Amino acid sequence: MNGKDKKAILKWDAYRKNILRATPIERETPQQKNKRIKRLLNDPESFFKYYFPNYIDSEPATFHIKATKRIVNHPVWFEVRAWARDHAKSVRAMMEVLYLAMKGEIKSFLLVSYSYDNAEELLMPFMLQLESNQRLINDFGIQKNIRQWEIGKFVTTAGVSFRAIGSGQSPRGTRNEETRPDFILVDDIDEDELCRNPRRLDEAHKWLMGALFPTMDIKGRKRFLMIGNIIAKDTVLLRVAANANPDHFEIINILGKNGQPSWKERYSLKDVQYMINKMGYILSQREYFNNPIIEGAIFKDIRYKKPLPINRYAYLVSYTDPSFKSGKNNDYKATVLIGKTKTGEFHVLKAFLEQTTVKKMVEWHYQILDFVGEKAIVFFYMEANFLQDMLLDEFKTYGNEVGKQLPIKGDKRKKPDKFQRIENLEPYFSRGLWFFNENEKNNPHMKRLIEQFQAFQRGAKIYDDGPDACEGAVYILNEKTRQANNEIVIMNRKYYKNPKRF
Repeated sequence: MNGKDKKAILKWDAYRKNILRATPIERETPQQKNKRIKRLLNDPESFFKYYFPNYIDSEPATFHIKATKRIVNHPVWFEVRAWARDHAKSVRAMMEVLYLAMKGEIKSFLLVSYSYDNAEELLMPFMLQLESNQRLINDFGIQKNIRQWEIGKFVTTAGVSFRAIGSGQSPRGTRNEETRPDFILVDDIDEDELCRNPRRLDEAHKWLMGALFPTMDIKGRKRFLMIGNIIAKDTVLLRVAANANPDHFEIINILGKNGQPSWKERYSLKDVQYMINKMGYILSQREYFNNPIIEGAIFKDIRYKKPLPINRYAYLVSYTDPSFKSGKNNDYKATVLIGKTKTGEFHVLKAFLEQTTVKKMVEWHYQILDFVGEKAIVFFYMEANFLQDMLLDEFKTYGNEVGKQLPIKGDKRKKPDKFQRIENLEPYFSRGLWFFNENEKNNPHMKRLIEQFQAFQRGAKIYDDGPDACEGAVYILNEKTRQANNEIVIMNRKYYKNPKRF
C-alpha cells in the first residue's frame, strides 16, 4: 500500500468515526420511534438536522430550503445549480439523495464528475453514511449489503444502487435490475484544462446530454441535478443550462443583490470581506461570484516606477468616482491621484478604493493634501452630477473640523460610453506611458485598482470604479495640457506680429 492509499484510508476512517460519534441513539418506545420517523420523512429540513448533525452547524439559507423543496416535490425534474464555493452544494445534494432513498423514491443513483476518481471520492460520503450512521441504521435497518459493497459501486440491503461515473465513461448498463437510473447527480464536472479546450467541451457536453441523460427512463421518475460554480466563460454547466432548457437554473453568489451574504445564517459580511480581500478581486470573482475573469484581457502591461519629486509634475489631479447607485450599498468608492510628467507619462501616485462611507471618502482627499504638501498644487475633481448638497455638506462639515475647506470642482462633461472611455487608456499602458507608484505596490487600495484594470473586459460583471476614476483624471490632465499649449501658441503669435516687443 502506497502513501496516498494510506492517507485516504486514514481520512475515511476518521470520517466514519465522526459519523458514529455524531449520531447517538436515544431510547424511545416503538410508538414514539414510528411517530418520529413519519414526522421526519414529511419534513426534509428536520430529517437533515436529525440524521446528519455533523453537517448542520448553521441554519440553512432560504435558497437551500427552496432548492430542496423543488427536487423533493418533483419526481420528474431537471435542475442546474451554480452556487458559490463553500455554500453546501455537494452536502445539500447528498442529504437530498439519501432522504429520497429512505423514502423509497430512488432505486438507481448515479454520481458523475470530471473523472472516475473524483466521482468515486464524491460518492464515498454516501457510502460511509449508509454503513456508519447509527440513526439511519436504527430507523431504516442495516444498509450495508455484504455481497455488493464496493467503493464506487454498491447496493443497499433495501435494493438501492449507487454508482460513480467519470465524464466520458460508458454509462450503458447502469440499471439496477430492471430499474434505469432515476436520479443522476452531476457534481464538479468542469475543470480548468477542459474549459480551455472547445473541442473537449463539445465532447463532454455531447456525452452528458447524448449518452448519460438518455440512460434515464422515458417514462417514470427521473431527477437530473447538476451542481458546480462557473469557473470559465464557457463550461459544460453553462452549456447545459443554456441548451437543455432545465426546469430550474439558479446562480447563488456569496453576496446577494443587496450586498449582504446570501447565506447570512452562516457568514457575516465581515467574514465574506476577509476572504475576498485575501484572495484578491479576480480570484474571488471566480470562486464566490460565478464570474470568471480573463486576467489582463485588455490592460496587460502593468508597470511600476518610483515617483518623481512632487513639484516636478506638470499637473496633479485627484479624481473621485463616488459610484452611488440606487438601492445599492456595496459599491466601491474610488479616489485617485495622478501626476502627468512633462514628457507625457501618467503616474498613479495614490489610490483609494473601498466599499465605505461618504465621510471616509472625504477623508481620502485630505490624505492626498498631506501627501502632496506645500510644494505643488493638486486639482480636485468629481463627477458633477455627484456634487449634490449631501456630498457638499459632507465636505463642508469635514473641512470645518480640520480647519481647511477643499477646493473641489465638478467634471461637467457629457461622458460617452464607459467601456470605450476606459479602454482608451490602454495605449498609455502599451506605449509605456502609464506607471503605478512602486512605493504603493503592497497597499491594498492600489492592489484593488490594479486588479480592476486586469479584470476589465467587455461584458464582464465587474467593478470598474477605479479605472473609471483614472479615466476622469486623465481627461482633466489632458485638458489642462491642451489649454496650456494653446496659450503658448497664442502668445507666440502675438509676439511674432509685434517685433518691437523683443
